[in-house]
This record gives sequence, structure tokens and C-alpha cells, in this order.
Amino acid sequence: MNNKKRLENRRYITGFDGIRTIAVVGVILYHLFPNIMRGGYLGVPIFFAVSGYLITDLLRQEWLQNETIDVKGFYIRRMKRLYPGLIAMLVGASAYIVFFQRDLLNNLRSVVASSVLYYNNWWQIFRGFSYFDRFTTQSPFTHIWSLAVEAQNYLIWPLLFIVLKKYVKHSGKIFGLIMALAVGSGILMAALYTPGADPTRVYYGTDTRLFSILMGSGLAFVWPSFRLKEEIPIKAKKLLNGVGIASLAVLLISFLFLADHFAFVYYGGMFIVSIFATLLVAVTAHPGADLNRWLTNPIFSWFGKRSYGIYLYQFPVMIFYEAKIKNLSDHVLLHSLIEIALILGISELSYRFIEKPLGKFYYQYTWFAIKDFFRKPWVAVPKITALISVVLSCFALFALAVAPSNEVTAQQEQLQKNIAANKKKADQRKAEEKAKNEGKTTDSTKQSTVAPQANLDLTAEEIKKAQEMEITAFGDSVILDATAGLQEIFPKMIVDGEVGRQLYTSTPTIEKLDKEKLLKNNVLVGLGTNGSFTEAQFDEFMTAIGSKRNVYWINVRVPTRRWQNEVNGMLETMKKKYKNLVVLDWYNYSNEHEEWFYDDRVHPNVEGQVKYSSFIAKQVLK
Repeated sequence: MNNKKRLENRRYITGFDGIRTIAVVGVILYHLFPNIMRGGYLGVPIFFAVSGYLITDLLRQEWLQNETIDVKGFYIRRMKRLYPGLIAMLVGASAYIVFFQRDLLNNLRSVVASSVLYYNNWWQIFRGFSYFDRFTTQSPFTHIWSLAVEAQNYLIWPLLFIVLKKYVKHSGKIFGLIMALAVGSGILMAALYTPGADPTRVYYGTDTRLFSILMGSGLAFVWPSFRLKEEIPIKAKKLLNGVGIASLAVLLISFLFLADHFAFVYYGGMFIVSIFATLLVAVTAHPGADLNRWLTNPIFSWFGKRSYGIYLYQFPVMIFYEAKIKNLSDHVLLHSLIEIALILGISELSYRFIEKPLGKFYYQYTWFAIKDFFRKPWVAVPKITALISVVLSCFALFALAVAPSNEVTAQQEQLQKNIAANKKKADQRKAEEKAKNEGKTTDSTKQSTVAPQANLDLTAEEIKKAQEMEITAFGDSVILDATAGLQEIFPKMIVDGEVGRQLYTSTPTIEKLDKEKLLKNNVLVGLGTNGSFTEAQFDEFMTAIGSKRNVYWINVRVPTRRWQNEVNGMLETMKKKYKNLVVLDWYNYSNEHEEWFYDDRVHPNVEGQVKYSSFIAKQVLK
């Protein structure tokens, strides 16, 4: 009887809105200011821990009251909570794409299907998409992966809960089993992670991310909200408050410093963060502690209730808005504030007119609702909302009908073929140089001395000097795009390029090149296209190159990305620090010449490659 009374009067834990606020703010700032909020992505495991606890706590209460679980009712409640906002976002984004950003139509049907059916994380994994490729990742639906992980848990968890309650019964033993599964998931993340490689597989995988949800679920068995007492000893209250404050502090510090490329994140770091998130949930849930009160205020309440919508709309707003801005880097803060305002505004509309009404709607009364709908005045809010929804749905269906699958534009195909051919040529040149270093020189390793094309605007003296110069080019896809032209001018050039390469992953490769005697006394660097870097990362890279080598660093032209000016500013600062560093100002040389670039406005086209190669040659040969 007492248990039933508690169920009837169960409290809404307002502090959870505060936790959700912290999590969603971390995620948004991570996407807007990745060099400041380096670990903001850790807001996701916080969401997972809260979700796992709340869902399992409610299932426990239902089991105590009825000694069974209404699985169908559980699924309906979850669908009412998740689907209205998700469908609204997919419809609105699809309608926008078909009119204003048709380049995103490619594979739209697959994206929508995988989102609605909640297998988007695995769809992205099997398609080879990267969450961490800041340059090429343009989908407004990238973030749906985390909703898929949660939904897959919702599908299985109530059934597993029933099995555990029927056959294991004891809450302590169930907690132990759940924690063992969580540890297994964490170990799997560490086992599947490859240092230096793209970690998207372990970042997206349900099997490697489930530990955060499992920790929250396990907590509900040993820390059920309906058994926690408000009146507790002073020492216990101080202990709880201390644990809560310490956990919150660890999470905030992790947001600021635990960057997504650190190997520690995947070798237990995210698991540890999830433990602290679970401790924060535990203390906030306890009515005897003060943390619930401290995390309760009107602002947190507003953000917390709308956190699902804010998370849903963040990526579409960022992708759509930034695609229309010509020079994003020139006013990063202003554009970021506009994006935040748009995200919050759209989320409020979604919450007020879609998520909240449909979340409370009882579908067994649909017929009565329809009759009541038609009795309302024509200018009533429900009719206006319905009209807008119907119009957008028609546009979205049209978008799905015309969306191509796996389409590659002529420019994209040309760029991909060019990079692939140049990569092959660069690898062949490296192999020849290694053979030469090992004393295995053959006729095939002799360098070509064919004069470069005349339109490079180089003097005979510069051409002769270039053909004798030993130089190593190291960079990303922009360097690969221009490899043929560069090696035509510098026939002895060694090129090491990788699509999507970041500076912070490059030091081991530089050390390997040095060990293999492929790192010449002149080093041409083209990094920064895919993201910015810290001074410490730059120092580590330059130390690996060594102070006796001449370093020529090409600055970046990435007008559609927020880090362009940050990278170029860092390079200007670093050239004052390193006497052997020369910055080649490709940005100012090329910025007014859109005709030199492919549609991505970053990779030089056929004409641009000539300009790029001759510009670099002129600067290096000074």
C-alpha cells in the first residue's frame, strides 16, 4: 500500500532539467566552438545516464504497483515522446533542402528511413561516414546517431527488465549484472579503438556506447527515487553534496579539456565520465541532498524541457545557415549567436506546437479530436499549425521522391579521381626514394627532368633550382589535389598526404618519415583545412620536424568554415616563434579568385592547381 502511495505521488525531479541543460549546452558549444569546448560531446553520455535512470526507475515503480510491465504502453509512451519532434525536424529539413540546398538531397531517403527506424548510427558506420571529419561532413542529420542508440535500448530494455525481475529478482544481483554489461561495453570500446585512426565506429556503435545508459539503469535498482528519504543525517547530506559538486566539477572540466581525439577518451575516459555523470544523477535524485535545489531555476527548467528539441534542431540550423554565409570566419561570434538564437527559437516553436500537444494526445480519442478540430475557428492555432504541417509534408515528400542515391557530381568525381591518382603517384615516389635509401636504385627510380609547363610563370633559373631541390610535402587533400603540379616543378619532391588529415594526428607520421629518411631538409606543410590546432600541438609537430629544417607552411582558404581565420592567425603568431618557419599566404593570394576553386571553395580546380603550384614554387624558391 505504501508503495502505491509513493507511485501516485511520485515527484518530478526538477534538477534533471539542470543536468539536461548542462549537457545540451556542452554539445552545442562543442559544435560552435570546438577549440574552447573541446569535450562538449560528453554531453551525450550525460543524456544517456539520465535517460537510463529515469526509464528504469519508472519501470521499477510500475513493477512494484502491478508486478508486470505494460510493454506496449511503454513503447507508445516512448514514441509519443520521441517521434513528434523527430518527424517535425525531418519534414522541415527535407522541405528546406529541396528548395534551398539541393546538394543535400543525395541519399535523403536512406537518411530519413534510418532516422525514423532508429538504425541511423549503424547506417552511418556502414556507409563510412565520419563524425570527426569537420570539412566533408555536411549532413544536417549527423547527430541522429545518438537518438538511434537510445531507441535501440528502449526497444530491448523493458523485455530484459522483465526477465531480470522474474529470474534474478534481487536488486543487488541485477545491479551487478548490469554493471558487468557496462564494463563489457567499455572494454569493447577500448578493444575496437585504433590509435590514430578515425574513431567513428566506436563513437557511434550501440555496443560500444551502451555503458552510459546501463550505468543509469543499474543505478535505478540500488537508488530508486521512490525509496530515497528527504530527512537524512547532516553528515550524509554533506557527503552527498560533496560527491555531487565533485562530479559536476569533473564533468565541466572534461567539457573544457577532454578533446575527442585523445586516445584516453576511448581507453576508459568516456567510461569514467559516465561514472561521474551517474553519480551526479544519483545525488540530484536524492531529496535529502541540496543539488536538486541548486540545479533548479527557471532558465534550467526552460532549457531542460526543450533539450530534446534543441538537440534535434542544432545540426540542421548550423548546416543550413553556414552554407549561406560567404565568409563565416570573419564574424564567428556574431554568426554563432545568430545560430543559437535560431536553434532556441525553432525549438520553442516545436515544443509548444508539436512536441507538447502530441506528447499529451490520447490517440484512442482521435475521432473526437478530429471533430473538435473542425469545429474550431479558421484562424485557430491548431488549424494554422496543421496547415503549415501539411504544406511542409508535401514539400518533404517531393524531396524524398526526387532525392538521388549515391550521386556524385561531375566536379566531385573529377576531384576524387584526381586525388586518387595523385595519391598513387605520391606513394610510388615514396617507394622509389625508400629503395634508393636502401641501395636498391634501379632505372625506375631515376628522376624525371622534363621541364614544367610554360604557364607556371617560372624563370629558367627557378626551374633549374626547383629540379635540384629535395623537398617533402606533407598535408591533407589540398596537397594531394595539387601533387601532380608540384611534382612537375619539384621532381625530387616526396608527398605524404591524407584526406581529412589533422595536425594533432600528424606527429607520429612525421617521425616515421624522418626515420625512413623521407623527411628532407625542406618541408612544405599544408594542414589546417580540416580544423584548427593549439599552440602545444603545433610545438609538438615542429619539434618532430626539427629546428634545422626549413618549413614552408601554406595557410588556408576555407571560407565556409569557422576555423579559417583562427588557423591563419595561429600561423602568423607561430612564424614569430620559429625562425625556420615561413608562412606562404595562399589565402590572400587566392581569396578574390573564386574561379580557381571547385564548388567547395577550398580545393583548387584545374586552373587553380596551376596557380597554386606556381605560387608555392615562387615562394619556396625565393
